Amino acid sequence: MVLRRTLLAAAGSERTRALIERSPGSRQVVKRYVAGPATDDAVAVADALIEDGLLATIDYLGEDTTDTNQAILVKEAYLLLLERLAAAGLTPHAEVSVKLSAIGQSLSSDGEKIALEHAHAVCEAAQRAGTTVTFDMEDHTTTDSTLKIVAELRRDYPWAGIVLQAYLRRTEADCKDFAAPGSRVRLCKGAYREPESVAYQEKQDVDLSYVRCMRTLMAGEGYPMLATHDPRLIEIGGALAVRNGRSIGSYEFQMLFGVRPHEQKRLAAAGERMRVYVPYGSEWYGYLMRRLAERPANLGFFARSLVSKD
Repeated sequence: MVLRRTLLAAAGSERTRALIERSPGSRQVVKRYVAGPATDDAVAVADALIEDGLLATIDYLGEDTTDTNQAILVKEAYLLLLERLAAAGLTPHAEVSVKLSAIGQSLSSDGEKIALEHAHAVCEAAQRAGTTVTFDMEDHTTTDSTLKIVAELRRDYPWAGIVLQAYLRRTEADCKDFAAPGSRVRLCKGAYREPESVAYQEKQDVDLSYVRCMRTLMAGEGYPMLATHDPRLIEIGGALAVRNGRSIGSYEFQMLFGVRPHEQKRLAAAGERMRVYVPYGSEWYGYLMRRLAERPANLGFFARSLVSKD
């Protein structure tokens, strides 16, 4: 957990960010976990995943936007992405993931209103394209705001998905609120640096919370999306599906692009719905550091790449 906290601290360090972004070897790591800088890169990766029998959810990287024009640009990036996905015939198998802070939530004036307007535009474009949107959860200070905005969106787009984070102490109660018919919930462990007052700090406690939350969602009437790379939690998720009489297609597993790709294909080959979270764009630093915090075993690969001359 000490290493995880160190990596999460590095995610917010501008000095560390500048050092890593200047390293030529960082390209190898970014390529492993990020589709590329452009919309066409994301579409190409989604196409390849779908060819392998997988599903995709695509995230345009960026968060904590404090400039109104940048929030507009991010919204427009999603509209273009949805247009390209539809043109390529991928929307039956690919959706998008959106961070509300990237489309205006963090703006000092009318942030929630602006984020809601932009999210509404993205949802409308997704509906025209024949797909869905899932709204990512960020640090705990935005949880209430995010739930409020998504609840408002669900009035017009009842399929709008939400992410809940098992490491937050409040999440078990939130799962009970969202285990309702038509509700789409991605359950993840959580990847931000949070104080002990609001979040479990030890891996075992986070895992136990994940199982409790998973039980609630799988016993409910919504559509659970189990985002985990942990083999034990995947096995428990499958057992809960059987126990609750869930058919294949009434839930799904999710994993990150570049993490356990063979397991992703194994689950898909077994008939499970397996969705891959595909990020793209140039703002990859914060995302990458949180991924390393989730899987410190990747740190050796990362360190070797930073000293590479290639």
